[in-house]
Amino acid sequence: MLRVTSLLLTLVLLGSCAGRPGADVLQAVNTRATAGKSIAAYVVSTREKEAGKTLAFGAGRADQPNYARFDISIPPDHKKGKIEWPSGKPDAKKDFVVTDRDMLSKDAFKHDLAGILSSGKDVGLFVHGYNYSYQEALFRAAQMAADADINGVPVVFSWPSMADVTGYLADKEAATFSRDALADLLIDLAQKSPRKNVIVFGHSMGAWLVMEALRELRLKGRNDVIAKLQVILAAPDIDTDVFRKQIEVVGRLDPPLTVLVSKDDRALMAASLLAGERSRVGALDVTDPEISKAAKREGVQFVDISELDSSDGFNHDRYAALAALLPKLDEKRRGGGNDLTRAGAFVLDAVGATVSSPFRLASKVVNPN
Repeated sequence: MLRVTSLLLTLVLLGSCAGRPGADVLQAVNTRATAGKSIAAYVVSTREKEAGKTLAFGAGRADQPNYARFDISIPPDHKKGKIEWPSGKPDAKKDFVVTDRDMLSKDAFKHDLAGILSSGKDVGLFVHGYNYSYQEALFRAAQMAADADINGVPVVFSWPSMADVTGYLADKEAATFSRDALADLLIDLAQKSPRKNVIVFGHSMGAWLVMEALRELRLKGRNDVIAKLQVILAAPDIDTDVFRKQIEVVGRLDPPLTVLVSKDDRALMAASLLAGERSRVGALDVTDPEISKAAKREGVQFVDISELDSSDGFNHDRYAALAALLPKLDEKRRGGGNDLTRAGAFVLDAVGATVSSPFRLASKVVNPN
């Protein structure tokens, strides 16, 4: 019990070291054009709009999803992997700022979506994790889209997290509440997609939510929907036994389900302790031969991303730095490298990715000779 209390106290203290951005960052700012990028992003949310506020969504649960579109300006000197939050009056020269916003009907959202997908662009769906606010999820998706610099549009699925480090159990209930809405969104995305160009990215507890939605779709016989998806789970906060049962229902994906892990993820250590010391998928050790065997058997690709920098003090947000490497990773894939498209256990070589050698087999790390 002392161990649990100590680790949770550490997480609370780390989580309170920096201020959290409020809903005011969602206010549109009139700004002159800068040399930075502009990202158009959509949000589908099961959060309830806060009473008396123009555009603020908290932890209340909405009976029906709401839809919004934002244009976000990325500062010219943006550092990849980071979000330059406004401190004081927003300044597009140095901050992420919203330059336009619009609440949409479901029909308007689907109309926009159809146009995006029919034009050949990819849609990247980001499902955030525990302890996230609406605005944090939106800006994180914009950061990853800007850093990846690919021909795509980000869509955020924002479920009603409390955005508080002490709200772990409440967040799990809120994620459960949102399963059907996420499954419905995946159906909408797949129906509008002429090819396999819907990328689903679930982080932490959001990864559990993604797997639950996929499980629901498979049980409903919606194989047509799942066939249009490419799925990536980052630091998944999922009990390993639960994950095994989810995989039994979801089955193999093409390309394989990709799982990004770090065995030194402190947030997942805390989650494990809260769950009676049950191991979490996002903290698996890919150098364990049994993990490699299981990955190949189940058709899953585990990738250790521990070489990437983390900015949250927990080693839980390394995925944010991965976006900047995506162009090189895609170049490797198109050049015939098959490590990116097969099941197994791998280690990301962050330096190698810059010279088109992104992965080395985990077994070679342990036994280089």
